Amino acid sequence: MAKPNTPQRVFDVVIAGGGYVGMSLSLALKTADREMSVAVIDPKPMSILDKDPRASAIAAAASRLLDQLGIWEGIYSSAQPVNEMIVTDSRLRDVVRPVFLTFDGEVTDGEPFAHMVPNGVMLPALYEKAAALGVDFIAPDSATTFKSSPDDVSITLSNGESVTAKLLVAADGVRSRLRDLAGIKTVHWDYGQSGIVTTVRHERPHGGRAEEHFLPAGPFAVLPLAGNRSSLVWTEKTLDAERLVRGDEFTFEIELERRFGHHLGKVELDGARHAYPLGLRLARDFVKHRFALVGDAAHGIHPIAGQGLNLGFKDIAALAEVLVEARRLGQDLGTLDVLERYEKWRRFDTFQMGVVTDVLNRLFSNDLSVVRAVRDFGLGLVDRMPSLKSRFISEAAGLAGPTPRLLLGEAI
Repeated sequence: MAKPNTPQRVFDVVIAGGGYVGMSLSLALKTADREMSVAVIDPKPMSILDKDPRASAIAAAASRLLDQLGIWEGIYSSAQPVNEMIVTDSRLRDVVRPVFLTFDGEVTDGEPFAHMVPNGVMLPALYEKAAALGVDFIAPDSATTFKSSPDDVSITLSNGESVTAKLLVAADGVRSRLRDLAGIKTVHWDYGQSGIVTTVRHERPHGGRAEEHFLPAGPFAVLPLAGNRSSLVWTEKTLDAERLVRGDEFTFEIELERRFGHHLGKVELDGARHAYPLGLRLARDFVKHRFALVGDAAHGIHPIAGQGLNLGFKDIAALAEVLVEARRLGQDLGTLDVLERYEKWRRFDTFQMGVVTDVLNRLFSNDLSVVRAVRDFGLGLVDRMPSLKSRFISEAAGLAGPTPRLLLGEAI
């Protein structure tokens, strides 16, 4: 319930969630239409923006988007281009890890298909630019409930105040409370796996090469960072992952070395260890009247293809384009006939990527000899088909299928 005698603040769009997807959406809207009033509700205080030690894979299409939003130039010096990628398939005890698949890292001359960007650099840049464009920040705070009417949506905050908007966008993560309050059901299951995320330092330079090692427990990804450092996304059974993260550093580094190998010299931890449960969660609907989902609130997928955040960037590029064009035509931003354009644009691509990552994880997270032989044959076959490899690079770069303007590097 709103506090008595407190006038409600009124916006065109309110975004619940101040992560990369939520902040990028606010920027996309304000960059295209400076007169649109946009607010971001975030439970985290802005003082911790630069404290995240992790890094994110930013596909070529997403870097084009960030360039259009005016922040790519500022973070580029901290980004590490991914110049090459290799895929192996082996057991832990194998002395040699044969490379079954290689990718060159460019989608066009001089444009890598991805960059690794430190989170502690990207998020402050998004906030700084958004503040300069006039985005309102409601932080630290959160949206606890909301109620839609024919003309607007009223959002109640955790401090008891409320704000009103034409549209509420939920960017509050895979366990979205607002999605549940909207009555949107999901298709979901757990994999019984967790992803260990950390950063390591090594003696030798990586040369911008990313590595995906398929091991019996799941993929072990080594992603290059600036300097002699790499980000790890290490999949294990959940109980094993929790044991490794909670255990002593010496044991962790021994297990790390078994998987990482010695090709980059001595390897040591260069950051905290975290484990995140992995599963598939796809929203049955992306929109309701005056309500839309973006990012992980709409789709949580396995990190095996490194596309989780980039799917979120596709969402906000599509939603921003739909909303800005609707506003230019004088249409109400929160009505279903407007929002369903966004849902139709994004639903199939999201479902397709969810199925692909699910199949890949089930195919590669096992040690069955017959399955191993079939998948290794398939990897080797793909490696000998340049046209198919080019298609995979386009997918990884976020440039396959109908692509919103921002992801093409064009203004809305």
